[in-house]
Amino acid sequence: MRRIVSLAVVLALAAPVTAEVARRELGQLVMEGIPEIPPALEERTLQYQASRSAAVVGWAADGNGVFISTRFGETSQVHFVATPGGARRQLTFFREPVGQVAVCPDPRAGSFLYARDVGGGEFFQLFMFDLANASSTLLTDGRSRNGGAVWNRDGSAFAYSSTRRNGRDTDVYLALRSNPQQARAIVTEGGSWRAVEFSPDGTRLLVVKGVSANESYPFVYDLEAATLTPLHRAPGPVAYGAATWAADGRHVYYTSDEGSEFQHLRLRDTAGAMADEVLTGDIPWDVEGLELSRDGRTLAFTVNEDGVSALYLLDTRTRERRKAANLPAGQVFGLRFHPRSPQLAMTINSARSPGDVYVLDVKSNQLVRWTYSEVGGLDTNRFVEPTLIRYPTFDQVNGQPRQIPAFYYRPRGAGPFPVLINIHGGPEAQFIPTFSPMLQYYVNELGIAVLAPNVRGSSGYGKTYLTLDNGYLREDSVKDIGALLDWIAAQKELDASRVAVIGGSYGGYMVLASLVHYNDRLRCGIDIVGISNFVTFLTNTQDYRRDLRRVEYGDEQDPEMRAFLERISPLTNAHRITRPLFVVQGLNDPRVPVSESEQMVRTVRANGGTVWYLLARDEGHGFRKHTNRTFYENAVVLFLQQFLVN
Repeated sequence: MRRIVSLAVVLALAAPVTAEVARRELGQLVMEGIPEIPPALEERTLQYQASRSAAVVGWAADGNGVFISTRFGETSQVHFVATPGGARRQLTFFREPVGQVAVCPDPRAGSFLYARDVGGGEFFQLFMFDLANASSTLLTDGRSRNGGAVWNRDGSAFAYSSTRRNGRDTDVYLALRSNPQQARAIVTEGGSWRAVEFSPDGTRLLVVKGVSANESYPFVYDLEAATLTPLHRAPGPVAYGAATWAADGRHVYYTSDEGSEFQHLRLRDTAGAMADEVLTGDIPWDVEGLELSRDGRTLAFTVNEDGVSALYLLDTRTRERRKAANLPAGQVFGLRFHPRSPQLAMTINSARSPGDVYVLDVKSNQLVRWTYSEVGGLDTNRFVEPTLIRYPTFDQVNGQPRQIPAFYYRPRGAGPFPVLINIHGGPEAQFIPTFSPMLQYYVNELGIAVLAPNVRGSSGYGKTYLTLDNGYLREDSVKDIGALLDWIAAQKELDASRVAVIGGSYGGYMVLASLVHYNDRLRCGIDIVGISNFVTFLTNTQDYRRDLRRVEYGDEQDPEMRAFLERISPLTNAHRITRPLFVVQGLNDPRVPVSESEQMVRTVRANGGTVWYLLARDEGHGFRKHTNRTFYENAVVLFLQQFLVN
C-alpha cells in the first residue's frame, strides 16, 4: 500500500536533527551543515552542468522522424526530430520527468504512451499523448505504480504492468486503444510480472515473472484462451533477459543463462517441435538488447563485452552474424528498427561524448548521426577515457587471487593524486563508462583520480560472480573495497593518504560500510540515498519490492538472518565512523526511505561526527530535477575540496 506523507511528517523530517546544526532552505532543498557555495565554484561547474544528452524512444509510426528524450529545462521531456541534424521540437512540458515512451504503431492514431510520477515517488501513471492537439489523458488510477507499456503490432491494444490490485503484486493489464482507461487484468498470479511483446498476429503475449537477478520465468499468455504456458522449463533457477517474437509468430528469440555463466541468445520453437538453438554460445559475455526488423530478416543485439557495448547483426535465415563496424566506442542501447526500412536507430554514449541518436542502415552499413547534444562549450578531447584495470582481492579462483575489475580515470600529470572510489548501486548493477560531466570535473578540474570498481555482486561477469555477495556473504563485497585500498597504496601516482568513497543506493551502503571498516584509511564519504540498516530498510521499503530485496539481502523475518543483518548494518557500527560524511536524500524515495538517512545522520552526529545533510522534498531515489541536481553537485565539489583535496 502506498504510504502518504503528511505535511507534519515532512516538517518533522526537514527539522534539524540536533539543535547545534544550522538549517537552511532553498526552494525544495533543506540543508544542514553545508556552507554557502562560493560563486566562483558555481561559475566553473556551470559549463559541465549545462551538458545534456539525447536518447531515442521510438520512430514515428510512418517512419518520418524519431521521438527522443532530452532535457532543455528542469527535466527530461519528449521531443521530435524529423531529419538527421534537424531541430528538436519539444512535445511535453512538465515539472516532472517523462519516461517509458511507447509510440502507437498505427499512423492514423498520432499518439504515444508515456509514464510520469510526482516528486520522485515512482508511483508512475500512464498517459496517452495526442499529437494533433498536444493533450494528455490520464489512463491509470492515479495511485498505483504502472509502467512497461507495449503495443500490439497494429496499435489497437496495449499491455502494461500495475500494482493497483493490492499494492504488493505487479499484475499485467490489457487495454484497447478505443477505450484505454478501461483496462482489465489478465495476469494476476502474484509476484512481479511484466509484459514483453505481443506476437505478430496479436493473439499471444510474452510475459515474465521476475524473482531476482538470478531467477525469472517467461510465459506465453494466450489472449483468446486466457491461459499461461511456460515458454521454457529449465532445471533449477535461470535468469531470462530480453525476448522477441520471430516473424513467423511461432519461434521466440530470447536470452538466458541456462547452462552458462552468461546470457546467451537462443531461439525457441513455442510448439516444442525442436530443441532450443543457442546462437551466441561462442561469445563469453552477456547478450543484452534485442531488436528484430519488421520483415523479420535481421536481428540486432548488443553484447556487454567487459563493460563496453558491441552491436551485432544476425541474418535470421542463414544464422550468419557480423559485428557492426565504424560505431563510436561506448555504450549502445535503445535499439529501434524503422517500421518499413532496414534502418536501426540507437543511442550511443561514451565517456567523452554525451548520448546521441544515430541511425544505421544495415544494408549499406552507413551510420548517420541524428542529434548533436551540447557539452557546455567544453573541449571533450580533454575528457579522460578510463582504463580497465583488475586488482587482486582476498579470496581465490582456481588457486589464484580473484581479480576485481575497475575503471580508472587518471588525471594528467605525475601525481600523487587524491582518489575518489565511486561505488555503483544495485547491488546487481555494473559501472560502465558513460558520459558523466561531473566525473570529468573531478578529474580535470580537481585533479582527483577516480576508480569505479565492479565488486562481487555486480552484473556483467557471470551468474556466479553475481551471487558472491548474497545473504551472509554481504560483507565480502566490502572486503573488495579494502583490497582496492591496498592496490591504491601500491601505485606511485596515487596518494593513499587522500582517499574518499562515494556511492548511491546500495552504493550508499557500501560507502557507510567502507567508513566503518576502513575509517582510518579514508578521508571522507558521500552517501547518496543509502541503506543504513538492513532490517529497517526491508521493513520500510515499498511493499511491491520487499520480496525481491529479501532474495538479495536475506529475509529479516528469520531470527538468525535478522541478527546477522543488524550486526553488519552501518547504523549498528556508526561509532566507528569519525571521518566527515555527506548524506544526500530524497524525501519521497520509495526504495530506500528517508528514515534510512535520517537515522544515520542523527547517530553519527550524536557520536560527535561531522555530517553534511541535503534533503530534497520533491525528489525520490536520486535527484532528477536540474536545479536540485546542480546544487547537489556543487555541494559535492565543495565537500571534496574541503575534506579530500586540501
